[in-house]
Amino acid sequence: MTDHYLVDTHIWIWWNGAPDRLSDQVKRVIADARNDVVFSVASGWEIAIKHGLGRLKLPESPEHYVPKRVATNRMRVLPITLAHSLGVGRLPNHHRDPFDRILIAQARQEGLTLITADDAFLDYDVDLLPR
Repeated sequence: MTDHYLVDTHIWIWWNGAPDRLSDQVKRVIADARNDVVFSVASGWEIAIKHGLGRLKLPESPEHYVPKRVATNRMRVLPITLAHSLGVGRLPNHHRDPFDRILIAQARQEGLTLITADDAFLDYDVDLLPR
């Protein structure tokens, strides 16, 4: 049976650069080829912004690094749909980060378990796998 997971941006960054920050369970889930592990376009957008602002160091430009690492890790890319963006409007205002809110809406809409390190996600009705 395949399980379906959406990695939040920090989890993806740590998986690719500091996997020791992740629990053994999260590492097993991401590494297991039987699982459907999903990378959101929203995370790519967030990574590009943080890199451009100098707040995220990468070994090469996001335009090269992110697609290579997504492919190497056998992750499926999830676009942002109109339903996802409108789903953000149905979320309570526990958390204001727009990237986190779209990830929550995507996980809910697509029936994905969200892998996160952010305790603010606990306030939402979404399946979570903590880091």
